[in-house]
This record gives sequence, structure tokens and C-alpha cells, in this order.
Amino acid sequence: MNIEAYFESIGYKHCRNKLDLETLTDILQHQIRAIPFENLNIHCGEAMELGLEATFDQIVRRNRGGWCLQVNHLLYWALTTICFETTMLGGYVYNTSANKYSNAMIHLLLKVTTDDRNYIADAGFGRSYQMWQPLELISGKDQPQVPCIFCLTEERGIWYLDQIRRQQYIPNQEFLNSELLEKNKYRKIYSFTLEPRTIEDLESVNIYLQESPSSVFTSKSFCSLQTPEGVHCLVGFTLTYRRFSYKDNTDLVEFNTLNEEEVKENLKNIFNISLEKKLVPKHGDKFFTI
Repeated sequence: MNIEAYFESIGYKHCRNKLDLETLTDILQHQIRAIPFENLNIHCGEAMELGLEATFDQIVRRNRGGWCLQVNHLLYWALTTICFETTMLGGYVYNTSANKYSNAMIHLLLKVTTDDRNYIADAGFGRSYQMWQPLELISGKDQPQVPCIFCLTEERGIWYLDQIRRQQYIPNQEFLNSELLEKNKYRKIYSFTLEPRTIEDLESVNIYLQESPSSVFTSKSFCSLQTPEGVHCLVGFTLTYRRFSYKDNTDLVEFNTLNEEEVKENLKNIFNISLEKKLVPKHGDKFFTI
């Protein structure tokens, strides 16, 4: 594995000698705009590999994306390789329909220390829940970013990540009540502790998430990629583009329904993905919003 190949894959050409917040932010933003958050392997009959070498091969060499366990593992490797003080943490994702956090630790995120301050860096949540800048690890402080206002809160050693969202305008009336639309202004995202984790701690859940019929990842095929103005999402045959702050306190969300050939074309043209095996797009009944 070669760090220069990673930086080339995300289009990062800036200085990496200064281990400061500016560099950390720059790397995070390059990664989320170049590496899609996606689970397409599952729906091509292939495994979502957890090992670093396999992840590097999939994302860097084969120009693909991955889910949080992969893209944040890769980001962890890149940051530690250039000597950022970085720690893996485990997250418990909030399930809106069940109104609770997951029982199992199913999310990987990173804590990065620079300039004597701690930050949360996460390149693997995608859609309109994706942070564009590292979040300072401080409780009760609103942290406005382009996608929304994020807030971290700590209670008895457990940290909670929430967001305050804008209104949304959907020009295509057919999709006004789409189940893909987030309906809440205040949205819980996940909880975590500061206990250091290893990738091995997530091996069993990596298998569960790609094999269990109750997993949203087996229920839906998806691909999400951030842009300088918003985020593209492909869920099954439904393609959306959310433009943040289209007008005052409002996001624009455009919907399109694709056919099989158009799915293939848009994966290439928007997400820069050319699959080696046939994708079977799926839009099952598990709760999943963009």
C-alpha cells in the first residue's frame, strides 16, 4: 500500500507536513468528494472485506467506495501514516423508526488530536448526515457546517452526535412523500464512547450487516457522494441530488427514477464507478433516508 496512491485517488495535492486542523479538514473533504459511501458489493454477489489491504485494493486500486468500516479504516491508515494522532472509536447508530440506538456497535469513526484539541473525523456516514469538517470534541456546542448544524453532547461518558436540518424543497410533486426523505428537523445520528477500538472489534458485525435479512445494507443498494454544493444519492433505482442552502434555510432535493441501463451510466458518470459484476439494484422495506 502506498500513501501517494491514496492521495492521488482522492485528488489531494496539498501540503501534508503540517499536522493541523486545516490539513485534517482538507484530507477529509477530498476523501468524501472522491470516495463514495456505498454497499454495492453486497448487491453484486461479493463480500464487503474488512482487512486494510483488501479495502485499499477495492477503493484505491479499483476506484470504488465502501461503507463506514472500510472508508474510515482507510482514512485511519492515511492519517496515522502521515503521523496524525488518531484513534478508532465505535458508534451505535440511531434508528429513527425504532426510536433507539443500535444495541450493537455497528459504526466506525475516528478521534484525531491536533493542536492539543480533540476532533471527531468521520468519512463514512454519507447522504445528508455526512460531516464536511472534523467536529471539535466539545459538549453542547453548535457546530454549523454546509450540510447542517452538528452538535456533540456528552452524558455520563457517552457522546451523542445530532444535527439540526434545514427545510427541503422537492420540485417533483410525485416524490413529496417519498420514504427516502428525512422528515425530522432535529435528527439523532449516533452515540459513541472514547474507548479505543480496533478493526477486529468490528469483524462480527461486518459479517452480520452484509448477511442478515434484517440489515438495511442487505435490504437496499445505495451509493452516496458529496460534491462542493451538495450530495448525490442512488438508492435502488432512485437517484437524488440535494443542493444545500438552495435558498434561505432550504435545501433543494431533486428525484429521478432510472432504468437498469441508466443506473449503470450514472454510477460511471456521477460516482465514477464501473462495476466488474452485475448489480441488482434493490429498494427493500428497511428504513433508510437520504
